Formats: sequence, C-alpha cells, structure tokens
Amino acid sequence: MAKRWAQRPEGSTWGDWGDDDQLGRLNLLTPERRLAAALEIHEGLAFCLSMPLDMPGGNAVNPKRQPPHLGPVFQNGEHYYNFDWDAVYPGMKDITSDECMTLYSQYSTQWDSFAHVGCLFDVMDDGNEVPVYYNGYRANEDIGGPDSIADMGAKSLGIENMATTGVQGRGVLVDLHPHFGDERVAVSYDMLMDVFAKDGIIIEEGDMFLFHTGWDDMILSMKGDPDAKKLHSSCAVLDGFDQRLLDWIAESGISIIATDNMAVEDSHAQGEARGGCSRLPLHRQCLFRLGVHLGEIWYLSELAEALHERGRSRFMLTAPPLRMPGAVGSPSTPVATI
Repeated sequence: MAKRWAQRPEGSTWGDWGDDDQLGRLNLLTPERRLAAALEIHEGLAFCLSMPLDMPGGNAVNPKRQPPHLGPVFQNGEHYYNFDWDAVYPGMKDITSDECMTLYSQYSTQWDSFAHVGCLFDVMDDGNEVPVYYNGYRANEDIGGPDSIADMGAKSLGIENMATTGVQGRGVLVDLHPHFGDERVAVSYDMLMDVFAKDGIIIEEGDMFLFHTGWDDMILSMKGDPDAKKLHSSCAVLDGFDQRLLDWIAESGISIIATDNMAVEDSHAQGEARGGCSRLPLHRQCLFRLGVHLGEIWYLSELAEALHERGRSRFMLTAPPLRMPGAVGSPSTPVATI
C-alpha cells in the first residue's frame, strides 16, 4: 500500500508510532504507566465519572443529538418485560425482561475518536488540499460517507481501536471551578499555568489530563430540562485559539483530555487558527494532529471534591469506550480510583 501522506502537518505525531497507527498518544499508556497509575490508589475508593446517559435532557444543548430511548423486544409476539415463561412452558417459574436501546454516541458522557474531526490538508504535497484525518486516513475511503448511508462509518480510526487498549493509566484532575466559578472564561495557557502553580499540579508524559468546570452540576441542577443559553455561556472552556496552549498540549505529552463541559473548547467560536480558519481549533490540534482523544460531559464534581479534601490531584483512571466497530464516538462510563 502506498504511504498515505508525503508531508505531515507541522507539529503533528503522524508516523511516530508507524504509518498505520490508529492509537496516537494512547501508545504512551504502557504497562509501566499503568503500574505507576496503580500506585495512586491509596484507599481503594472508586468514583463513577459518567453522567446519567439521559442527561443533559432533550436536544436544546445540541440539536443534532437526541436522548437515549428504550424500546421493546418480543418473545412469542409478546413484549419481553416481566415475561412469564409459564405461558410457554407450564410450571416454569422464571420471569425475565429485556429491551433494545437507541443511543446517540455523543449525547452525554462520551469519547471522540480520531474519525470525529479531520481537516483539509495538502497531504501529498502536490498543491491539492483533500479531507483527511489523523495519520493521513482519507475521508470517503477510510471514513465512509456522506454520499452513501450504507457506506457510512469508520473503516479506520473507529472508536473500537481506543477500546482495545483499555484506556487505563494515571489521571490528573485540575479543578478550574474554584478559580473561575460559573463565569464563561476561555482559559489561556497563562491562566492554566497560573492554576497549576497555585494548586501544585504536575503533569508528566502519558498522563490523562482532566479538568472540572462545574458544568456537570449545572446540568444536573436543570433536571433534564436544560437552559441551553445559560449552559453555553457558563463555566470555563480551554482557549483553542491560544497558540501557546496548543503548544503545551503537544509538548506535555498528555495522552487524553477530558472534561465535564461540552466540546472542551468553545463550540460556538470561530476564527483564524493554526492550519486555517476553524470553529474547533483544539479539536484539530488533538484529534487531527496529535492523536489525543477528547472526552466530554463527564461527571467530575465528586472526584474533584474528594481529591481536594485529600490535597491530591492524581488517581488511577479506567475509561474505555464501547467496542463498537466503525463508530466515530462512544458513550463511556469512566471510573477513577483513589
């Protein structure tokens, strides 16, 4: 097979783990890194980092994504809930239930795969920009669609690649909420480093970087009837247009970024960015250039409080997505252990 690219984006990790790599910085989650993460378990306390998957509720927060729906399955033509098997096998005492479930893969607590965001780029160094994804995988070939729904899906870079690693290592949580409250703030490199200095945060290569903003508690307080305008104007986001912040993501060696907000950065901004105009420059930096998966709408409040009480920021994180071949995103139920 011919190499997919003749030039890679400046500052990218394309090819660093081989021409066919589909894991990106997850390659840094080695057995040694997992052993180091296990040393962060002092009390054996586990924290579920998933929101209820029917949150935020409705589709006001993101109109193209709908809440989950439970539907029926049938046994002998009957709805298979509280199914009485005595009707099939007289004298049998079993009662059983089952269902089908429709999930939008990125409605609630989720992972973005590398097939979620690509970019127009002159990948063959011939003067022609074409739509490509991480490591030069091609739109319409490796990631099917949009011409044929039957062909839709990620033949490469699907979320199943992430799932097979286990996504387990050391997490580092930075709590931005005590510093910025509910104010909508685009956190720059300088602002983030100031928080690191004040809170004694140390991040090493391979660490999984999480930041808490308070968006999770705000969503839960709305009880399934979200005020989208308030949510989109509240709590901290990372400033994807700050070049120094993008450089820090590259130089730090962090393996993933996850947060309790939607999109990590401001999904309603747009402007000139590294590589041309963008509405999601941090997504472009992470998913397209560096191979850093992004997690969104996580539930981090309880973990943040527990770590604060103990004067800690590190923990063991286990956060695989669903092993769904071809998906560009996935729900997750991450678990932190301290």
